[in-house]
Amino acid sequence: MDIVRALRADRGLTCLVGAGGKKTSLYALARRLDRAVLTATVRIPIFDREVGSVAVSDDPVSTLSAASTTWPLGLVPEREGDRYTGYEPETVSAIASAHDGPVLVKADGARTREFKAPGDDEPRIPETTDVVVPVASVDAVGRPLSERSVHRPERVAALTDLERGDTVTPEAVATVLAHPDGGLKAVPSGTTVIPLLNKVDDEGDEAVARSIARRVFERIDETEPLGPSSDARIPRVVCARMIDPTIVAVVERSTDARQA
Repeated sequence: MDIVRALRADRGLTCLVGAGGKKTSLYALARRLDRAVLTATVRIPIFDREVGSVAVSDDPVSTLSAASTTWPLGLVPEREGDRYTGYEPETVSAIASAHDGPVLVKADGARTREFKAPGDDEPRIPETTDVVVPVASVDAVGRPLSERSVHRPERVAALTDLERGDTVTPEAVATVLAHPDGGLKAVPSGTTVIPLLNKVDDEGDEAVARSIARRVFERIDETEPLGPSSDARIPRVVCARMIDPTIVAVVERSTDARQA
């Protein structure tokens, strides 16, 4: 299975949230998709080198329909210094409705950290989103819960049994990914969620990633009734090295947790 199929990003509107490789993952997906649009609902660093072309427009639907472009297309409203600003979520929904290809969205920020929990005003996910991909890096595991590697460590502490300065565990990463105020925050009803565990570089990292995946499913089972609807919510966890990108493992929800 390739990364596009694993994340179900080949059509519709896909939002990436979290930390630990979100932008790298967006660019990797955009390069592997036909007629992809890359945009954001939050500020995003200048990414012109990562796409075929960039259009800066306050009327993105008209710009998209009139565009004769090299794909993938970066579509943003304004440049401010070394960043582009993001569109309102409703505008991104309109872009996706008008486009005949996939739309990829950066829907929150992380300040290049490995792991995070969202703030009060994020993520900014359009209501018409088809797939949300919460990203976390396995490099966060084993590090102290501090600003050095975790964005908003106080939020992570509030969702887990950790205190600031404690060592980040697989359990803590899984708890945040599967929490209504973590990886599931602001996810529209009926949207598929596929967590992405990044920077899985060796066998030790893979063991950590599989442990996190197993715990994600356990957390979901504790908070949702078992059945088809819960299976559709988080059908799988993808363990990968997105700098390549290379899929290391795809842990399906239907897999016996003891085999994950």
